Amino acid sequence: MKLGKGRTPQQNREEKEARVRSGDTHAALVFEGEKCLGWCQFGSPEELPEVKSRRLYEKGLTTLPDWRITCFFTGKGLRGRGVADAALGGALEQITQYGGGVVEGYPEETDDRKVSGSFLHTGPMSAFENHGFTRTRPISPHRWVVTRTV
Repeated sequence: MKLGKGRTPQQNREEKEARVRSGDTHAALVFEGEKCLGWCQFGSPEELPEVKSRRLYEKGLTTLPDWRITCFFTGKGLRGRGVADAALGGALEQITQYGGGVVEGYPEETDDRKVSGSFLHTGPMSAFENHGFTRTRPISPHRWVVTRTV
């Protein structure tokens, strides 16, 4: 069952918690003391089949990656503090512990333009570049497939 549409926030939280407890989803959480500042979702292509700009993504696809990094969340008022960068680092550490492989992300390039945080849910390009990802190919005017092997 897909989360979101037609479901209450409580139902979504319960479903997400059940997925975490069963090991069906992966995320790197960023904490400051007891407070969770944000997170980064990652998983296999089977676990995370949805890719934004899918038509262009599939058009240039030659091989599926071992891992995908698909979604970031940074708490309100916390953007610009390195939360996404820390979450991505944590995700890469976990991926390494799971055996590594080719990791793919789909960040939005801001090109020094002001972009709403809702467009950055796939992560900022700067975080991926800070962690050694390479731009592989564009899949929209401002979104790229980036890759790195860990």
